[in-house]
This record gives sequence, C-alpha cells and structure tokens, in this order.
Amino acid sequence: MPEALYPIPDMHAVVGSHDIVFITLDTLRYDVAQTLFEAGELPVLAQYMAAGGWDKRHSPATFTYAAHQAFFAGFLPTPAQPGRHARLFASAFAGSETTSARTFAFEEADLPAALAARGYRTICIGGVGFFNKQTALGSVLPGLFQESHWSPGMGVASRHSTEKQVKLACERLAATEGRTFLFINVAALHAPNRAYLPGCRQDNLDSHAAALRYVDGALAPLFEACARRAPTFAIVCSDHGSAYGDDGYQGHRVAHDSVWQVPYANFFIPPPTAQEHTA
Repeated sequence: MPEALYPIPDMHAVVGSHDIVFITLDTLRYDVAQTLFEAGELPVLAQYMAAGGWDKRHSPATFTYAAHQAFFAGFLPTPAQPGRHARLFASAFAGSETTSARTFAFEEADLPAALAARGYRTICIGGVGFFNKQTALGSVLPGLFQESHWSPGMGVASRHSTEKQVKLACERLAATEGRTFLFINVAALHAPNRAYLPGCRQDNLDSHAAALRYVDGALAPLFEACARRAPTFAIVCSDHGSAYGDDGYQGHRVAHDSVWQVPYANFFIPPPTAQEHTA
C-alpha cells in the first residue's frame, strides 16, 4: 500500500494551539489539480504541499451540499486506497472504525460547534449557492458558524471571486482575537469557469485548469496573513469533481471517477523567518 502523502498529525495537539483554515476548492478534479502541480503551475500551494503533490482521495458525496455536511461531521475525503484510514476530526459515535488516538473526537454534531465550544471563533466565507444565505437551503451550512459572509462578488458568476473572498478573510483574521476556525468555499472552479481562459466559449478541462491557476495566485495573501497571525493548520481539498464529457457525462451529482476522485492536502503554515520579519 502506498504511504500516505499526508499522514494524520496529532489533532489533540493542534486544536487549541493553532488556528485552523479549511478551504474547499469547489468542483476541482483530481487529475487537473495533480497535472498542474507536476507542471509547476501551482507555485503558491506547492510551497506548503508534500513533494508528491495532491493526495488522490474519494469524496463522501457527488455534490456540494452532501459533501460539506459530511465534512463538517468529520468525514473528509478518504484516501483512494484500501485500508481503515484514520480521520482528523470525528463527531463521536459508537463503533467508529476510523477514529484513532490522533483523531480529535467531539460530542457535538459538527466541527464548527465543537471548535466554538473550545474557544474558537468560527467564520464561514461562502462561494457557491449552498452558502449564499438567499434561501432556506442556502442558509443551512453557513448557519453552522458563528459568523458567515457571502456576496454576489464571491459567487460563481464573479471573475474575481477568490480575490474578494481572500480579502475579506484577511480582514476578519486581523479583526478577530484568539483562536479562529476559518472556512472558505472557493467558487471559481465551479461552472461557469470559461472566463478564466481568454476566448473560451464553453467550459472545458482547459478552462477548469485556468481557474485553478487563478485560485492558486489569489490564495497567496491569505497564507501570508495566516503566517503572520498564529500557528496555523490548513486543509485544502475539493468537495467533488466535475465531468466534461467523460464517458458521456457532464457536470456532477453522478457516480463517475471524474466526480468521486478529488485532490486533498493538509499542512502547517510556518511563521515568517527572522529575515522576513526584519525585511
């Protein structure tokens, strides 16, 4: 069995001592993400990721709402290889076979509530429609957090959505005292993404890749702000992929490898070096 690129750290040592940042790159396919990593086209994320790039994992669901409900209960994407893979977080229940001594297990129903109970300020910055708070359904996931934010400029129709999300995230981190759990649902990869590829008239794998290049660059200020603020543990992954004609399929909410297979990474964001502090 291949060794995991991202072995589980002791989450009991992380919770309480570190800020936690959880970024979902909505609709990002594993194959596109790994190809760009190997080509050196994700320079910001590559600074923090393992040398092998992204872990190939299986999402617990094929669309955003279901995947995030699972994520917030502790069911992050599972390594795409046989085995009982220990989880970082787990809402406790009898008979769980994926809770280890390193897993942060909690009695609350969801991770935002568990971290809030331990002194974290929980912040949601939404992207796709399931986070827009414009409907009852679009209010469920943001409602798990102590504060939540969304605007059309952060949604799927905005060419500069990730920049706007990151700007707000940096502002909220600067204005918040104590430990923080920051969640961002990045909308840029989601259809329509053709605006990221000049001349493209219909979303395709190339425009999907172009959107990821944009997102990578836009994340730089956030990681810099995290490093300045506090020790930080980050999780970056997709909630599901999307088919672009694969075996005749289009979109997601279908059981196809292009949808099930997602990229995953977790890493610690180190503080600036002494030289950077004095620059």
